Parts: sequence; C-alpha cells; structure tokens
Amino acid sequence: MFKILGVINYLFVVFLNAFTDLGHKIIIQNTIFKVYDGSTQIVLTSIVNALILLPFILVFSPSGFLADRFPKNKIMEYSALFAIVITLGITYAYYHGYFLFAFTLTFILALQSAIYGPAKYGYIKELFGDKYISGGNGAVQAVTTVSILGGIIFYTVLFEGMYNEHLKTESEILQAIAPIGWLLVGSSIIEWLLASKLPNKIQQSSCKRFCLQKYLSGFYLIKNLKTLTRKREIYEAVIALGLFWSISQVVLAIFGEYAKAELGVTNTIYVQGVMALAGIGIVIGSIMAAKFSKYYINLGLSGLGAIGITLIVFSVPFMHSMALIAVIFTLFGIFSGFVLVPLNARIQHLASRIHLGTIIAANNFIQNIFMFMFLMLTTLFAYFGMNAEVLFYLMGSVGIYLVYLLFKRYFTDIFWTLMELITALRHKYIYHGLENIPQNKAVLLLGNHVSWLDWIIIQLPLERHINYMMDKEIYHWKLMHPLFKRGEAIPLSPRAFKDAFREAHARLKNRRIVGIFPEGGISKDGKLGEFHRGFELIKKDYDGVIVPFYIDNGIFGSTFSKYKPKNGKLNPFKRRVVHIYFDKPLSKDTKAYELKNVLEKMKEKYAT
Repeated sequence: MFKILGVINYLFVVFLNAFTDLGHKIIIQNTIFKVYDGSTQIVLTSIVNALILLPFILVFSPSGFLADRFPKNKIMEYSALFAIVITLGITYAYYHGYFLFAFTLTFILALQSAIYGPAKYGYIKELFGDKYISGGNGAVQAVTTVSILGGIIFYTVLFEGMYNEHLKTESEILQAIAPIGWLLVGSSIIEWLLASKLPNKIQQSSCKRFCLQKYLSGFYLIKNLKTLTRKREIYEAVIALGLFWSISQVVLAIFGEYAKAELGVTNTIYVQGVMALAGIGIVIGSIMAAKFSKYYINLGLSGLGAIGITLIVFSVPFMHSMALIAVIFTLFGIFSGFVLVPLNARIQHLASRIHLGTIIAANNFIQNIFMFMFLMLTTLFAYFGMNAEVLFYLMGSVGIYLVYLLFKRYFTDIFWTLMELITALRHKYIYHGLENIPQNKAVLLLGNHVSWLDWIIIQLPLERHINYMMDKEIYHWKLMHPLFKRGEAIPLSPRAFKDAFREAHARLKNRRIVGIFPEGGISKDGKLGEFHRGFELIKKDYDGVIVPFYIDNGIFGSTFSKYKPKNGKLNPFKRRVVHIYFDKPLSKDTKAYELKNVLEKMKEKYAT
C-alpha cells in the first residue's frame, strides 16, 4: 500500500494540514483557559469550536462541487497556498495582541479546511483504490490523529514555556507567544510544496457548472442532500458519524472545566495531555481497524466501538483520578478508531466517483450540523450553570442511540467481528486461495469438520455471509437459536432433510453462499470421515459452483476439537496457527466420493 506513488506525500500533507489547524486552535483555547473560568470558559470554548464547525456547514455545496469538478490534488495544493496567507495574518494578530482578529481568523482557517476536506478524503479512494480503501482510511485517520496528538503536546508545551503568571489579558498572552505564529507559516509552506507534487488521479474531467443563484437559493443544498440519501446505508453511516463526533466534541469541550472544577487541575499540559491520549488511542484503534479489515471493510467494529464509547462516557463522572481518566480516554480513542475507519471507508466505497466529492461534503455538512447543535446545547447548559457531570450523562444517552442505529444495520457483522476478536486471542488463522471463491455467483462451500469453531473460521475472511446447514437440535439451542436464525442458518433433520436441501437450493438460486460439512460431525481421530451424499440432492440449476475447503490440523488438541493427539497441547501463552485452504471451483455435478478424493489430495499437499 505504501509503495503506491504519492501515498507518502499525501500522508505528510494530511499531517501538516491538521497540525497547522490545530496549532492556532490550541493557542486560542489555552488563552481562554488562562483568562476565564467557569461557565464563561465553557461558552468561549464552545464558540471557538463553533467557528471551526460553521464553515463546513456554509460551504457544503461549493466544496462538494469543487471536489467533483476539479482534480482533488489541485484543490489541496491551492488550499495549502491559501493557508500560507491565513497563517501570516494570524502571526500578525499575535504580534500586535489582536485577540478578536486572531479569534476571527479561526473561522477563516476553518473555511480553508472546509473547502479542502472533500478533496482530501475523496482522494483516498482515487489514490488507494477499493483494494486498500480500509487501509488507506486507517492510515489517514492514524496520521491525522498523530498530527492532532503532536499538535496538542507541541503547541501546549510551547505555550506554557512562553507564558508566565504576570500575563493577565488576552492581548498580553498573544504577544508573549507570538513567535509560534512563524511555525504555523512554515508548516503551511511545507504542506503547499508537498501538495504540489501529488499525482492527478482523475481519469475523466467533469463538466459540472456552479450557479451562485442556485447556491444562495438553497437549490444545491436540497439536491445534494437528496444525493446523500439516495443510498440509505450511506445516509445511516453519515448520521452515525455525526452522533459520534457530537459526543466527542462535547466531551472534549467540557473536560477542561470538569478537570479544573472537580479535580483541581489548572495546568493546561495535564488537561491537554489527557485529551491527547485519546489521540494515541485513535491511532491504535485505526491501525487495529485496518488490520481487521484485511479482507473487506469490517463494519462490525463500528458497533463494538460505539458500545465502548458509551460505557466510557457514562463512567467519567465516577472517576476522580487523572491517571484513571487518562487510561479510559486512551480506550475512548481506540473505540473511536473502530467507529471512524470502517464507516468512512464504507461511505467512500458505496459512493460513485462522479458524486464522491458531494457525498463527502454532505458527510462533513451533516456531522458539523450535529456538532454545532450539540455545542450550542453545551453553551446553553453552561450559561444556566448546569454541572458538566449532567452533560456526560446526556452524551452517554446519545451513545445508546448510536449503538441502537449501528446494531440495527450491522447486527450480523457485529456478531462475526466479536467472534473474530475472541478467537484472535488464542488462534491465528491464515487463509489461502480466497480468490477461488467467486464474488458474484452462488457458492456451495464443502469441506472437512475439525472443531466447534469451523463455522466461525470459514466465515471470517468472507464479506458475504454464509448460510450454514446444521443439525436441527443444535439450531434450536435456546441460547444460540436467535443468532442462528438471524444468521439464516438452515436446520437439517433426518425426517425433513429434503426440505432443508430445497431451502439450500433456494438460497443458491439467489446467489448466496451455502456451507455444508459433508462428514456430518466433528472428526474424532483427525482423519477424513465418510462424506454423506446429501448435498448431491440440491438441484443444479443455480448459477454457481462448488468450492472445496480444507482446515489443517493446527486446531487439533484444543478445547474446541474432539481429537486430542499427544503432541496437541500448546503453550498457553502461544496462539495456535491454523491454515485454511480453498481449492479451485468444482462442477456442481461433483459426487461425494469425488469431493472426498479432492480433500484427501488437499490434505496430502498441505498437511503440516
């Protein structure tokens, strides 16, 4: 992935863009923190955040148009050039102590980012392609977060180093830290130079035209929102991201006052440092999300991440130790990465190239509408003297709704992801021959049965869900039945086996994947048993193939296997390595004995 031409340059551009934006925001926020207390501090902090959010709302249509109409690399280049001009203005404001002017330039710098955003994120799909879209999003999220983390620490340390207790007004503080402005200018210059080297990945130029009258009348707003809602899954992912960012924004906005009032912490390094740990968590979570999305976009991570975030937000008011809060903020970041990477990748994957910029701009628009509304709510609560603790509980309630939305859409994916995370603690699965499974045809998966985990092992690398055929008694186990039913398993019994195979045929006609273990039970001796002929009863008039699979002996001796060889025990601190092989597709007319011969040959070839 990192060998793709332009990737390294692009990631540096992403890093510097966030680093510069955050630097100025940190200076303004820390100045407010030093001068003001209580509700005034929360109100002013919320206004700073609102100034950053408003541009994404106001330039929704123009930014989407630009990203769809012109090469995205050029938009990033010219936006970086504009950032040089803005940071020069910021530096001027610092040296002259013009706090209101610097405050206003927060809005202008955010306006540049709002125009820049759809091109920056739309470029991921163009640069990385569908194959590496999850990895690309993971890398961008990790780099952005490292930039935010580095910016928080770097600019806060510089700020505290130049600040002294004799400085009482905003003007005095800005003049004392004024040289920091040149760092903002320098970062913008380097960003512009790197952006000018990015390759143009657009294959065909667009002929779109922008009409100012339609923009001012709201015509583009309505049209672009309709484009967003055309695919319901994209719309729901955008709403989920909006809720997530609202929770995050409010938590970060109120944490400074909470730490000051409840924990007695007044040093900005400690406050910003704890929040920076959430950044470290996002880096870890993004890398993990990319790893678990090796074969496809792992959407189940988003639901698990939402659960973690909700529990953490509810727990903060019960903690009175900065060390403990630092730990849970790190976990908050990890779970945030689980939400961000798969949902952003899914939006980009589902969006057509011609509307990609508009979809991403709409994503920014909805997210910032949500965040703006929640920040106004935070400001209102602070104005009336509401305790920050109440806001934590309110955000926890929003988290519950976020969990509901994601479970409603991705319940099955969440279940499989949970199984993957649990099994990864003790097992490492290595898959071979996945290219032998057709993407757009029906597939009858047939292979050996070595453990109670086989149904999980075979499903994990496949985005399409397998409809397993299983014993009716197991299907009706009280605890597991709802899951088997939701997973569309096919119950099989001696009395109604024909009905089961008719149902399997119906699924295959709909181009589904049906999984059967022809041995009918788990191996007790490590050898291939008799292959039953039941699958031969399935009518052959579906558009698909049989794909044989073989699970090697890596799992023998484990708790989940019935075969316990003498050398099967493993060091409890080591993970078992299990290889799974998918062979070339077979004819639908393949007989049971022929299938067993294929599996015997696979066993001889791949046995370790």
